[in-house]
Amino acid sequence: MTSPPAAPGAGGRPPRPKSKTGRPDGGTTGRRELARHARFAEISPEVGVLDERAMSQALADDPAAFELLAAMTTATDENLRAAAIRLSASIVLERARAGRPSMRGISRLRPVRGAADGDLDIDASIEGVSAARSEARPVAVEDLTTVQWAKAPTAFAVVVDRSGSMSGPRLAAAATVAAACALRAPREHAVLSFAGTVEVIRPLVSDITPAAVAGRLLRMRGHGVTRLATALKAAGEQLTPARARRRVVILLSDCRSTDEDDTLAAARALPELVILAPDGDHEQAAHLAGLAGARWAAIEHPLDASAALDRLLETRVTA
Repeated sequence: MTSPPAAPGAGGRPPRPKSKTGRPDGGTTGRRELARHARFAEISPEVGVLDERAMSQALADDPAAFELLAAMTTATDENLRAAAIRLSASIVLERARAGRPSMRGISRLRPVRGAADGDLDIDASIEGVSAARSEARPVAVEDLTTVQWAKAPTAFAVVVDRSGSMSGPRLAAAATVAAACALRAPREHAVLSFAGTVEVIRPLVSDITPAAVAGRLLRMRGHGVTRLATALKAAGEQLTPARARRRVVILLSDCRSTDEDDTLAAARALPELVILAPDGDHEQAAHLAGLAGARWAAIEHPLDASAALDRLLETRVTA
């Protein structure tokens, strides 16, 4: 089967040009271009400097300021670029952690005896504490019970569109989602990016850290064509050996495939598909979701992506 019919009013468009540099991450962004943002001067007052306090204030005033930070991850200034990648990765990981408890049906609280992390369950620990006192010895970790979030058996494959239309804040949203999946399914989650070809950034089982994955995604520059069917097939292959009962492909894309391929067939073949599309450019994503029986949402700000993902995953569980 070929690509799904174009969404009403969407029309076709010619293939996007490939990156002139030929490098996967495209070019860099100079200070003059970055300075078009009203707050750039206070956040980076001089070459090589990123004022994290000023960036935090900018984000507090307007979450859209994260788009500037995302742009700085491709700065020509190497020191500024490294600092922006570090801070961006930290922010997306923090936001992903903050959204974690909202996944009812995906995660649940469980008591754990003798664990060094989690929240102390005082009632459940009384017996262990009493035993230690009766034996005239200090209370040990093994005597205590904590409450932790236990992941349901779910495996994720995050598929990130790195084609010409998916630069800047869209890639920042992808980094946020990848971090969220890493925290929710640390043992089984894959991250792939695609344009003309598919690249596996993190295989399903790997010791690559969420921070490293987020940094890699934030360094990417959108370029090239969109071969969506190939990417979906690769995601399905990543999930094939998963031990988890639930297997979810999370696609971050406007779903504007530039090739005549079997996108619809590839989407329908997946056990579960969730699509996160850019706000204002989601017609094709909604159309594909409707035909393939997938769920989708539009992302307005990069840092909202994790919460949107939670809602879509909960919909499947509670339906």
